[in-house]
Amino acid sequence: MTKVLLTGGSGFIAAHILDQLLSASHTVITTVRSQSKADAITSAYPSQTTSGHLTVAIVPDIAQPNAFDSVLQTHGSGLEVVLHTASPFHFKFNDPKKELIDPALIGTTSILSAITQFAPSVRRVVVTSSFAAIINEAHVSDPSTVFSEKSWNPVTIDDIHRNPATAYRASKTLAEKAAWEFVQNKENDAKFDLVTINPPMVFGPVVHHLATLEAINTSNERIVDAIKGKWKGEIPPTGQAYIWVDVRDVATAHVRAGLGLVEGVAGKRLFVVSGWFSNARIAEVLRKNFPDDKEKLPEEGVKGGELPEEDKRFKYDNSETTRLLGIEWIGLERSIVDTVRSLKRVEFSA
Repeated sequence: MTKVLLTGGSGFIAAHILDQLLSASHTVITTVRSQSKADAITSAYPSQTTSGHLTVAIVPDIAQPNAFDSVLQTHGSGLEVVLHTASPFHFKFNDPKKELIDPALIGTTSILSAITQFAPSVRRVVVTSSFAAIINEAHVSDPSTVFSEKSWNPVTIDDIHRNPATAYRASKTLAEKAAWEFVQNKENDAKFDLVTINPPMVFGPVVHHLATLEAINTSNERIVDAIKGKWKGEIPPTGQAYIWVDVRDVATAHVRAGLGLVEGVAGKRLFVVSGWFSNARIAEVLRKNFPDDKEKLPEEGVKGGELPEEDKRFKYDNSETTRLLGIEWIGLERSIVDTVRSLKRVEFSA
């Protein structure tokens, strides 16, 4: 079995990664920001914690330059794989540089630096990037644009005050570029190779501790809004990124790439995409599968949230990623249904 460091273990994607790793009996050290988050994880996996297969370490602020040094010094011996998922994804910030850019950028470079210093046995690092580092906002309505693993967002640090979405995209783009530059710089003497996972909108069931639906991860917020009745009169716009993937597939991509369960992924960006989606399509799935909630859901014929026609939106090509990972992507209906069922297990806050 493999010894793995998973950062940001209480996050939406990381919780699924953790579940898959522990189910396969790997030894996992995971980091969280607070004791309460640590307690939630250890209480969810008591036998693995007792047996030593799971250790939870607290890293309160990943934006500090040496944030991960202590964890790597303590647990670096025999460590083979690092899955770095810790990075903010939200639009509730006042200072984009301090609250988005610094945690994403410094968090990435600090863990890579700590690995080279304290964990020379690490052979592979997988960084959770995003479609945000691929998309070009100027071309989302251009049908001649094909986004792929080779595409890069041209956003710069100077663009972060344009709007919250651009600031988030800058954080992911700059962090991913910094990771590639780190491993390519011979002065850093990195003994590991790098893989990045670039998902677009991520839906799917929640497995981590969730106190209320108000604490839901950003990508699933729209589904919570729909089942709480906020789409009743009008379905909101979908946004600019009309492609999506299920969280379980994203987790599988991390595990397969990180543990070397598939070949040919070293030095690759993996563009994990299931297909197109729209808020209107999500509403259709909800009406079909949850008739008992019809009083809160938009009736058939309620406008809004439609997917643009093909001649008014970009194209994408993630065929290389699909070939390398061998994943049969979960479909939208199953993903939304499983998401809602998981949310219904969370006590509705008034």
